[in-house]
Amino acid sequence: MNPSPTRLVTTATRDGGVRVAARGGRYRRSRRSELLIWWREVDRVLLGLILMLVAIGVLGVAAGSPASAHRLSTAKTQLPDLYFFWAHLRWLALGLSTMLVVSWLPKESVRRLAILICAAMIVGLILVPLVGAEVKGARRWLWIGVSFQPSEFLKPTFAITCAWILSWRVRDPNLPVIGLSVLLVSLIGVLLMLQPDFGDALLFGGVWFVLALLSGLSIGRVLVAIGGVVAAIVLAYLFYPNATHRIDSFLSGGSEFDQVDLAMRTLLSGGWSGTGLWLGTRKMALPEAHTDFIFSVIGEEFGLIACAIIVLVYTAVAVRVLMRMVDEDDLFTILAASGLTAQLVGQAFINILVNLQLFPSKGMTLPLISYGGSSTIALLVGVGFLLAITRRNPYLPRETFPITELMKR
Repeated sequence: MNPSPTRLVTTATRDGGVRVAARGGRYRRSRRSELLIWWREVDRVLLGLILMLVAIGVLGVAAGSPASAHRLSTAKTQLPDLYFFWAHLRWLALGLSTMLVVSWLPKESVRRLAILICAAMIVGLILVPLVGAEVKGARRWLWIGVSFQPSEFLKPTFAITCAWILSWRVRDPNLPVIGLSVLLVSLIGVLLMLQPDFGDALLFGGVWFVLALLSGLSIGRVLVAIGGVVAAIVLAYLFYPNATHRIDSFLSGGSEFDQVDLAMRTLLSGGWSGTGLWLGTRKMALPEAHTDFIFSVIGEEFGLIACAIIVLVYTAVAVRVLMRMVDEDDLFTILAASGLTAQLVGQAFINILVNLQLFPSKGMTLPLISYGGSSTIALLVGVGFLLAITRRNPYLPRETFPITELMKR
């Protein structure tokens, strides 16, 4: 049987010649070519560090799942020991697939998608106090077939949206980009505190501060911003019960502090090398062993050396992104990548500091390691954004962006 004829396509070249190509062959190779281009442009070191954190999370959830399953079991419903482990794998499969698809997108498409999701999640935050579900005294979840926290999806998209606003300064230095970004973060902060969620409000404020600083915020304005943050925390302590309770519990003891104290004892009980997988005993009394306090569970069963490795991997993620941005020539790319990294690594270190009794209990998960449903999807979407934004053609020469010039304006 003769093979089907190949259709030829002729195109004119710049020197007046004619180039002949097989349309069928070119179409068949297109997907593979796109994959090769993605693999050439993506930061494979950063991708490897992210997958390392995901793998650590699989082990951590496997270690913490029995403790949480026992605590949440009732006389009528007995959860299997690995209930959260298998659920975590299902969410990871969906999240990693989404991450790869998002990382494939061009930078402009990422920016547009993030802005649309950011606007939708702000609307979601407005709806939360009205129709949101209340869990453990906080109203943070919406139900659309599955429950999700709008703030989780807002975190990565806020970083990109704020970076986009601040990057307008390149076109026109007179645009009030700082003021517009302050209005955005203030609106989000107020909506979060209505839930109440003081910890996430501080995280959004921290991401904004990093972006504003990198965009060329003058030293005088930096000092004013720092003073404003201190004043906001003091006012929150005096007039916002959620902040008052958490800070008082951290300083003088209480139910929140008792949980953190138990987490610290669990963390140290494994010594340097740990007791071994599923051999820890203190974790059985630990609340949220598979989410908020998974770092302590890892400390008990895998040892302090494993905890140190986790800290080093998060640090390596931040350093790798900074190295990637050293010779970047686009301000939006610098700001968006820095904001996404600040959000991811900042949340990680807040969680770790809580487990070390160095920060008030927040209820903030350890990114890419803790168990999570929609929050896992949101985190991996953010990682997909980061991988897409930091993609670059290794053969194109680049000039360093003169960010110091912005600071003189």
